[in-house]
Amino acid sequence: MKSSSNIAPDIERLTPTAVMTISVLIVSAFVMILNETIMNVALPTLMEQFSVSADRAQWLATAFMLTLAVVIPTTGYLLRRFSIRQVYTAAMILFIIGTGMAAASTFFDMLLVSRVIQASGTAVMMPLMMTTILDLVPVSRRGQIMGNVSIVISVAPAIGPTLSGLILQSLSWRFMFLIVLPIAIVALILGFSRVPNDGGGQASHLSVPSILLSVPGFGGLVYGLSNLGGGHDVAASGGASQSTIAWIAIAISVVCLTAFVLLQLRLQRDNKALLDMRPFTFRDFTLSLISMVLAMVALFGIIILAPLYLQQVRGLSTLQTGLMLLPGGILMGVMAPFVGRWYDKIGARSLVVPGAILLSVILWQFTRFDASTPIWLILVLMFTMNLSFALLFTPLFTTALNPLPHSLHSHGSALLSALQQLGGAAGTALLIGLMVSGTATAMAAGADPITAEVEGLQHGYLAAAIVSLLIVVLSFFMPGKKKPEELPAP
Repeated sequence: MKSSSNIAPDIERLTPTAVMTISVLIVSAFVMILNETIMNVALPTLMEQFSVSADRAQWLATAFMLTLAVVIPTTGYLLRRFSIRQVYTAAMILFIIGTGMAAASTFFDMLLVSRVIQASGTAVMMPLMMTTILDLVPVSRRGQIMGNVSIVISVAPAIGPTLSGLILQSLSWRFMFLIVLPIAIVALILGFSRVPNDGGGQASHLSVPSILLSVPGFGGLVYGLSNLGGGHDVAASGGASQSTIAWIAIAISVVCLTAFVLLQLRLQRDNKALLDMRPFTFRDFTLSLISMVLAMVALFGIIILAPLYLQQVRGLSTLQTGLMLLPGGILMGVMAPFVGRWYDKIGARSLVVPGAILLSVILWQFTRFDASTPIWLILVLMFTMNLSFALLFTPLFTTALNPLPHSLHSHGSALLSALQQLGGAAGTALLIGLMVSGTATAMAAGADPITAEVEGLQHGYLAAAIVSLLIVVLSFFMPGKKKPEELPAP
């Protein structure tokens, strides 16, 4: 596999225009990604507001993830065909329209459509942000800038439930969107004049068969995994049939994804692929991407399990649960820029190895949680777990994208974003599914509800701990600090 490539020459300082462009994109992406998990805590409130079942309400979260998975693979084409400003403006307008509709929704289907429109803009923003940074920032300084980007990728999903919990404590659910809407509008106004009108203009070929395969491929996989993960709602409403549908969706998606990959391998020979597979020929990209997906499995699974444990087993309120999760999210945000600077100085391995080991130690401690575990210990462990994620995310996605040539920036960013979503969906499905299974088994054996819930949660945490061991193994194969002669040549 290749390990380096040609990119733009190094510079010591970023221009003011580049700094402003990156800042606007990071703020815009943060606001958008925040909405991916902001609905999780609000589902019971919305079920009552619109008189819908838990299974139907869950679509507010599932539809967002589905749309991300379907739209992200097309961003490589969009970024080659249109300029940065055009893509940015379209993404922000879609997000603003969706957010405004959501705040004004008077019936459930209107809110659901609003989430799809929101997600369409969000799906474009993440690859756009990462591709632009790769084009503007020299390799020697990417760690520092990517540290700020990790705030978007890891912190925004982590604090989404906290924010919604704080809002729902004293305000209407509509304020989850009304607070975000003016920020998005200001970002669009600032970005339209400051985001450069560069890039695009390439006579890119849009492969319609690729799109027709990617929709059931990526979308079907997220749908299937998300429904497998909804077992705690499904069990009471015909779970067997829904589980069967989920497995059928996964099987169809695997077939479509296989055909999609084979088609891209053929099309990329003439640079006509919707999503070029050549980034996988770079060892650092492949290794880092696998580690990142595994980390997202653990992160999204824990984001779902932690509130269930705190509320259903420990009896904490929505606000108390949000406050328990908040310090770790803040820590990740504070640590991310520092980790980025350390990455530029010492490389990936020196950060990823201790981060992976620390994550594994913490998750194995989670498997011992029960109804009497001290709250202070839970808070300390969750806080420390977020420190481990801070040490992982910035080095992983910086190392993944660094070796790619300019021609593969958009494709590498799209692959990274798409597979992150699949990792999050898989984590939610795997950990929730195991939790439901473990709880049902314990109940069948005569355990009381709280004991059964604890046993089910321990099954989920055990799966996350096992996944963390894989990350530890892969961490030792990460590259160290690159010597000047090993950096991509100008």
